[in-house]
Amino acid sequence: MEIKEVSAAGEKQKITREILEALPEWFEVEESREDYIEKSADLIYYAAFDDDKPVGFICLKETGKDTTEICVMGVLKDYHRHGIGRLLFDEIKKAAIREGYSFLQVKTVQMGMYDDYDATNRFYLSVGFKEFEVFPTLWDEANPCQVYVMAL
Repeated sequence: MEIKEVSAAGEKQKITREILEALPEWFEVEESREDYIEKSADLIYYAAFDDDKPVGFICLKETGKDTTEICVMGVLKDYHRHGIGRLLFDEIKKAAIREGYSFLQVKTVQMGMYDDYDATNRFYLSVGFKEFEVFPTLWDEANPCQVYVMAL
């Protein structure tokens, strides 16, 4: 497994599309998925490769002068629980520090709503994020938004 920074906009979008379309449990809303794909072109971006096959990615979006967030990440299901998400997170965290950010945040669906998202929540907690706030209707009532933060 190799983690590489990807700089070409078209390659970022291609990888993002391939991974997100393979993860309908998390990215079934086409409008949101297309927004992630479009935005990925301009973001700090790392991908995991099994030989030449992209199997996961992560990207950062600035949210304030001192704060950045994991805009979106995904790992193909066949590669879950193999440490790839942690490797991607480690690289993006280093990039955030290099860029001079003080805080990193991520948003996901609140724990207890859906099993797939509970696994996502446990992952973010396992890499050191702390619960910050829940916005019950930011996305919609069926998907309360959990915000996690960490100091860098």
